[in-house]
Formats: sequence, C-alpha cells, structure tokens
Amino acid sequence: MNLILWRHADAEDGRDDMARRLTRKGRNQAKHVAEWLERHLPASTRVIVSPAVRARQTAEALARDLHTDEHVSPGAAPADVLAATGWPNAPTAVLVVGHQPTLGEAAALALTGKPLPWHVPKGGLWWLRSKDDGEVVVVAVMTPALV
Repeated sequence: MNLILWRHADAEDGRDDMARRLTRKGRNQAKHVAEWLERHLPASTRVIVSPAVRARQTAEALARDLHTDEHVSPGAAPADVLAATGWPNAPTAVLVVGHQPTLGEAAALALTGKPLPWHVPKGGLWWLRSKDDGEVVVVAVMTPALV
C-alpha cells in the first residue's frame, strides 16, 4: 500500500480554526505540490481530506475526487488517521490531506510503531509504502520548496 500524508499549505491566522483559509503563499504551495503529485500518484489513489477549509483548499489543487473524513480533522489521533486509510493493507494508494502534529505522528507510527513528534512542514508530504513482507519504506519526503 502507498500512503501519502500531505499537510495543508500555509493558512491565514484566525479564531475559527476550521474556517481558516489558505494564504496566497499557501495556494501556490498547494498548486506546485499537486502538480508533482499528479505526475506520481497512481490513478486509483483515494484522497481523504480533513473537513477544515485549509485542508480542503489544499486538496482541491488536485484533479481528483475528494472524500472528507472527520478522522483526519485537527487534533485527530494518529492511529485514527491510519485506520481511516486502511493502513497497511488498503487495496489502493491513499492520500491524506490533514494537519500537524497528527500527520507527523502518523508517519512515525507507521514507520516505528510509536507516534513520535515528527514534523511535516506546511504543504509538505511523506510518502510511505508497506510491502507484502511487512517492511515499510519511505518513498519520498517532499516540501513545496523542492518542487
């Protein structure tokens, strides 16, 4: 299984966390990372998105069907994120567009079995692959500055 954990791009400050929108910088970050993803994602990739506006706006840069899921909302548990994707045995690749610290902790949990405080920068992603023998490999770690 391919699991891609994509943190929402740069967002404005605001009191209503769920309503925060992307900044101009964030829209550019999302666009460039989405272009890279479109070149590399399998066609059958399922996209799961936090209901927060900034995550939805990030995901909308992709030309894919989006599935909103409360299990990847701000403050979600890393184990809940992995469960929502079917990790490590989903039949298709899954892309999650969500938040810190959850995504960093989910990457650590998938790789080490512990939800360590790893950081995914705004607009960045971790691409992990679980192999049939149970081994987990890092396929890519990407930031908007690298695309």
